[in-house]
This record gives sequence, structure tokens and C-alpha cells, in this order.
Amino acid sequence: MTHWFHRNPLKATAPVSFNFYGVATTPAAAKVCNDLRLSRTRLLELFTDSSCNPEMMKNATDLYFSLLQGFILSLDASSQESKLRYIQNFKWTDTLQGQVPSAQQDAVFELVSMGFNVALWYTKYASRLAGKEDITEDEAKDVHRSLKIAAGIFKHLKESHIPKLITPVEKGRDLEARLIDSYIIQCQAEAQEVTIARAIELKHNPGLIAALAYETANFYQKADQTLSSLDPTYAGKWRKYLNLKTCFYMAYAYCYHGQTLLAADKCGEAIRSLQESERFFAKAEALCKEYGETKGPGTTAKPSGHLFFRKLGSLIKNTLEKCQRENGFIYFQKVPAEAPQLELKANYGLVEPIPFDFPALSSHWTPETLAAFDLTKRPKEEAAKPKPDEEVKPLKEPDIKPQKDSGCQIS
Repeated sequence: MTHWFHRNPLKATAPVSFNFYGVATTPAAAKVCNDLRLSRTRLLELFTDSSCNPEMMKNATDLYFSLLQGFILSLDASSQESKLRYIQNFKWTDTLQGQVPSAQQDAVFELVSMGFNVALWYTKYASRLAGKEDITEDEAKDVHRSLKIAAGIFKHLKESHIPKLITPVEKGRDLEARLIDSYIIQCQAEAQEVTIARAIELKHNPGLIAALAYETANFYQKADQTLSSLDPTYAGKWRKYLNLKTCFYMAYAYCYHGQTLLAADKCGEAIRSLQESERFFAKAEALCKEYGETKGPGTTAKPSGHLFFRKLGSLIKNTLEKCQRENGFIYFQKVPAEAPQLELKANYGLVEPIPFDFPALSSHWTPETLAAFDLTKRPKEEAAKPKPDEEVKPLKEPDIKPQKDSGCQIS
């Protein structure tokens, strides 16, 4: 499969100790705080551990989020939220805007920010697997599933938790609807790339492959349009990727549509479809160069040197030559001036996000444990002037080495 996907960097965060000396008045309350600190640290370590797999990630996320829920959920019907929701300040950077963090004294901000990073991890795990030369069928399924899980997490955050933030999300930040929507659509499009690769490998009907490619190109175009109002300084490189994938899959769609036309003895139209495929491929090639030269957050790559890109170029060339030979020997049909309109609808293989929900409240949280937090004993310096913006160190991500013969790096 050897797919190549653009990846923005993980969010980074300031350390959180959960040390509430004097406030946590019993050993049980102190233990919950200690468990929170350890499970958060462990989860952050796994984000950059190249040996981490989805099972390890799920265990770590379930542990941390079930404990964090005690800072968010009410344990009884007397109130709608935990009395601890606003006790701790959390700082997180954004995937596009460098190392100056956003900060909110709100456990919901921590929930959605960490959840966002978990979704990003699934996309990066999928990217590492998909870039391998000899990917197995099971690994391809893992790529497909990981991207659908990521889409489901992003969707759940957007619909169920980000609206609960007291402080509105700043424009251009990760938790804003435009960015979340783009991440969701990109995950769906990339999962469909895996479906297309599988359909090609199993020699499915060219009409189905053309329809899937067309739907995938439309997904990428929609993701790009969603980002169009963002500052190009931040989103320019990401948008080049979405543009080149749009053109790439339009080239695929016209290529396989041409095969369908040839099978229906419409050789002149098939040639015109393949010429349109060539045009989109040349456009994608130019965008590959522009992508490599565009500064900004994200992957460092030369996608035009990647195997997945080169294979399509050869396929278009060979299919067009075949159509031209057939027309010269058998059909003698006129090649239309206008490219055929693609009105393709895939009935199979379209990707939907896998529904996601956060785990239930940890059994360590009891009414007695919660009551043992005495908020009247919080130190007064908590209300001091806010600190000036400070940089948060980026996470050192592991997967930056180029895959063999891929011509790219996956970050």
C-alpha cells in the first residue's frame, strides 16, 4: 500500500502535578491525585513511544480519563458538575500555532485537549503502518480502523464536549469547528484511500474504484474548503496536501472511468477521460513540489517520489496508450473536446467515523473521596496575576525517519 499522509505535530502541554496540599484531606483523596498525575504522565509518554499500539493506548486513555471524570462529573443530582472542575489550570499548545500555549482553568479543557491528542495519535499510528513497503492485510485493516477511530474521537469532542467550555475557543485554534471538521473529513478520506487500494488489489470493478476515488477527491476538497478562511501562515502547508490529494484522486477517478468507458466500447470518450486523468496527475505533481517548498507545521516530504504516486503515473500512461492503440486498430472514434462529467456515486466502501465515548467515572471516586477535597483551604496565590505567555516544550515525536524507497518522512 505504501500510502503517504500529511501529519501536523502533536499538541504539547505543561506538566500538571495535581498536588492539592491541604485541599485533599484524606489518603483516598491524595491517592486519586497521585493516580491522576501518574496516568497523565504515562499517557503523554505513550504518544511518543514508537512501540505503542492501539491496545496500549486504549488502556492508558481509559485509566486517565476515568480518573479525570471526577473533576468534571457530579456524583449526585445536587449539581451538574464536579466542585473540582475549576481547581487546576491546564496549558496546551496547538497543532498549527507553535509553542505558545492556550490556558484554561477548566478540567473540560484538559479532557478535550488530551482527547484531541489521542485522536492525532491514532492518525499517526495509521500513517506509520501505511508507509510500510510490505503491509499485511491485517495491518491495512488496522490503518483503516485507526483512521475511523480518530474521526470518531474528533466528532465526539466537537459535538459533546467542546460546547461545554466556559471560555470560547479562539479562532484558528485546534478546538475550533473549522479545524475539527477538517481533521474528521481528512480521516475519512484517508481511510477511503485504504479501501481504494484494497479494491485495486482485488481487481474490483473499475466503475466502483472510479466512484470511490471521486468521492475521496470530494472529501479532500471539502476539507480544504473548510480551512480556506484560516491564516495561510499556519494552514498553507496542510492545504497544499489536501489540494494535491484532491487532484491525485481525481486523476484516479478519470483513469478508472476511462477503463469503464473502454469496456463499454466508448473508446474515444475513454481516451478523453485518460487525458483528463493525465491533466489532474500533472497538477498533483506540481502541487507536490509546492508542498515540499511550503513552510509551516507538518510533515517533511517529497510525495512525488513516493511509490504510491509513481504507480498511478505509470497506470495512467499505460492505460492511455492501450486506449489509443485500440482506437487506431478497432474503434476509429473521435475523441471529444470536453472531458466526460463524473457523476459517480459509490454504493460501497464509504467510511463513517466509529462512535466514541469517554469511559465511565473511576470506581476510586466515591462521595466520601470527593467530600475530602476542602476548597476553602486552597492557597490564596492561586488568584494571583496570570503569568505571561510561556513556551511549552514540543513532544519529541518518534516517527520521522523515511521509509525505504518512499521518498518521504512521516512526522
